[in-house]
Amino acid sequence: MEPSREYKRVYVWEQPVRWFHWINAACVIVLGVTGYLIAHPFALLSADEASFGYWVGTNRFIHFLTAYVFVGNFGFRLYWAFVGNKYARWRNFLPLRRWQLRQARDVLKVDILQSSDKVVHTLGHNSVAYFTYFGTALLTLFMIFSGYALYAPTSEAWFPQLFNWMMPLFGSEQNLRLFHYAGLWFFAVFIVIHVYLCFYHDYVEGHGVLLSIVGGWKFMEKRKAEAEEASGISEFVVEPKRSATDAAKRDLP
Repeated sequence: MEPSREYKRVYVWEQPVRWFHWINAACVIVLGVTGYLIAHPFALLSADEASFGYWVGTNRFIHFLTAYVFVGNFGFRLYWAFVGNKYARWRNFLPLRRWQLRQARDVLKVDILQSSDKVVHTLGHNSVAYFTYFGTALLTLFMIFSGYALYAPTSEAWFPQLFNWMMPLFGSEQNLRLFHYAGLWFFAVFIVIHVYLCFYHDYVEGHGVLLSIVGGWKFMEKRKAEAEEASGISEFVVEPKRSATDAAKRDLP
């Protein structure tokens, strides 16, 4: 049997980060559904109610209104990347440090290649997750720019007109629309993988990954949590199967 360990409760995700996450999730779902209906409008054969005849316009209005919420929420997250705690800082999202690349390799061995049973425990996101979110941030910017560029010809508002340069860049409105629509499916695939990995990591790590985005708290072995908090580096690997002797040796300073 392995010796018992003392775990520490650490406040990782601040309330603004958690609000951003759930507002962003709601916006992506609404934008995805309404965007799909804009691309594939279905015919309503019944003319009993005149109000049904303008459902396409209502759908577009919901799409554009949600887009403004989406942009505002994303802008706030960019701001919080500079003023939030260390788990929310922008530097985590870029592979600038050697230990981040090593950790990404170790995570890929577990998550993708399934060639290792060593679980990487981190208080914040692991490096692969941070890099992935950086990629989704770039995709978010493209979706914002292209979406408002497509909206600009039918809008008199000043904000959509800021993105008129996107149309000639892609050659035509149809080309830009195709890329914008492809972005919808990238987000759809990302959501499926994201939800799966949240449950997977919660199972294999067992330190509160899922509930942390609700309450903000995670749990980690006290020694490792304190070492990570002191150094800012999350490069500890926990081997789930080892003898008590090996475990005791690993716990030595």
